Amino acid sequence: MDRDTAEPDADALPGPNAQQWVNFHQQYSAPSEYSHEFVWDVTQEADGPFVTDVDGNVLLDFTCHIGAAPLGYNNEKILGKVREFDLVEPLKIAGQDMYFGAGPTPEESAVPGSSHLMEKLIDVSSQYGMDTVFLSNSGAEAMENAMKITNDFRAPAKYGVAFSGSFHGRTLGTLSITKSKSVYTRHYPQIDGIETVPFCADRGCDADSCDCGFFTGSDSQLRGMLAPEGGHIDPDEIAFLTLEPIQGVGGYRFPSEAFMGEVADVTDEYDIPLVVDEIQAGIGRTGEIWASDHYPIEPDVIASAKALRVGATISRSEVFPDQKNRLGSTFGGGDLLGSMMGAFTLEAIEEHDLLDNATRRGEQAKERLRDDAPDSVVDVRGKGLMLAVEFDTAERRNAVVEAALERGLLTLGCGKKTIRLLPPLDSTEREIELGIGIFCEAIEAVSPSATVA
Repeated sequence: MDRDTAEPDADALPGPNAQQWVNFHQQYSAPSEYSHEFVWDVTQEADGPFVTDVDGNVLLDFTCHIGAAPLGYNNEKILGKVREFDLVEPLKIAGQDMYFGAGPTPEESAVPGSSHLMEKLIDVSSQYGMDTVFLSNSGAEAMENAMKITNDFRAPAKYGVAFSGSFHGRTLGTLSITKSKSVYTRHYPQIDGIETVPFCADRGCDADSCDCGFFTGSDSQLRGMLAPEGGHIDPDEIAFLTLEPIQGVGGYRFPSEAFMGEVADVTDEYDIPLVVDEIQAGIGRTGEIWASDHYPIEPDVIASAKALRVGATISRSEVFPDQKNRLGSTFGGGDLLGSMMGAFTLEAIEEHDLLDNATRRGEQAKERLRDDAPDSVVDVRGKGLMLAVEFDTAERRNAVVEAALERGLLTLGCGKKTIRLLPPLDSTEREIELGIGIFCEAIEAVSPSATVA
């Protein structure tokens, strides 16, 4: 496949082969959430945003597996480096019980393992004074460990603070701080002491004009719940305040400047540990390594995963428990291939100026969308290549996702009526023009005058 000339070429989806694969998979799989009945054929050609399914359809993937494949498919910027090494077995070891290396010293190693990945993560987080990393298997684990270490650090703290619309994972602990759709939390038991305050997503929202409820007069709900300001919670008893700098599942909601300024002021004034969930927005997606870098906040803990290929909880050494109360995980720090891919991704971002590319290509996409979108599009927003298009109704949003798929473009819904677009970080001008052009065609096919089921 020639990435420079490839274009989507898709018949009716899912095709007959894909349907067989879906049926085969679901015969044994527990019920789960699938966005499309798209089945990637790993034996066929794929490059960057272009991928072939099991029926021979070529699709343009603007989801990057919800950001977990930051450079798309078979990208030579990463795969070319992996090919240099003879992979070994086992590729995953009990990384909290033993170490792995490649060569006599870390400096002489040709293979970047978990130790090198942690070194790179500290380097890109040095602006926050971070010096310690705990690796795990997923974003939910990274958040679980963030909650654990802050509760230990602030013992005997009794409270945590989360924001409305947030999504932090599906494990039992992270569901207690997930405040988006009730379908995620349902009847599951909750951790005691979690307080919820509004996430202020209106870009012009401040103390003088606030529709979200975060600001109440000259005060904020966050500050107002704290004693001795007149609230009911002693700030010293708050283990953490957890925040997605940009909300993902909740609808690609971007915070107002006043909101982020107040979060920064309150956490600094009362010395409340700030845990930022960078699982979807981090690792270059927004044009900065961390989405937090766009705002005045000073994170105490960063949780990362997806684009990193492993889970990571990043903080300062004093925040982590001591050796007696140390963290543990069977495969934490023991995924050789995941660590390599994470390290190579960070290297590719630096070597190929992908932060600047994400910023330029994101501006290109937003400009085209704003110029061509009909009145059924309520808002076009984004930072870097973390893009959102909000529609007038959820039904129209769903119809546009389907219309785009029919034309060979993979997109994803989020929030109530928003579509998220996550092209690869190294997307070219041609690929953005091609993808956004197809997307605009899909919107036009579901025009305001069309019947939306």
